[in-house]
Amino acid sequence: QVQLVESGGGLVHPGDSLTLSCAASRNIASFYVMGWYRQAPGKQRESVATVTSGGTTAYDDSVNGRFTISRDLSKNTLYLQMNTLKPEDTAVYLCNAVLRGTGAGDYWGRGTQVTVSS
Repeated sequence: QVQLVESGGGLVHPGDSLTLSCAASRNIASFYVMGWYRQAPGKQRESVATVTSGGTTAYDDSVNGRFTISRDLSKNTLYLQMNTLKPEDTAVYLCNAVLRGTGAGDYWGRGTQVTVSS
């Protein structure tokens, strides 16, 4: 069983920055891919940014150039640095990890709320 716990959300103004963290209960280097997703009220969950076990990153066009996904393997933690936040970034942000092999599965955290409002 894998546990993912997000933190770092909050209420910020447009243009502000925020960093989200996702602490994993096991060695994150073992995950095939990890990522940040978000879900706004009345909308489908969407991918924000992903990083593979090899370190390859990918971003949704809406956040490319503003958000940065990174990992700290020594802390088993995934991060999402969010800059120049916009009201349309308001959503619950969820951490995801895909594990293959022993214990294979698609794991999710409970999410952290990010609200961007003036």
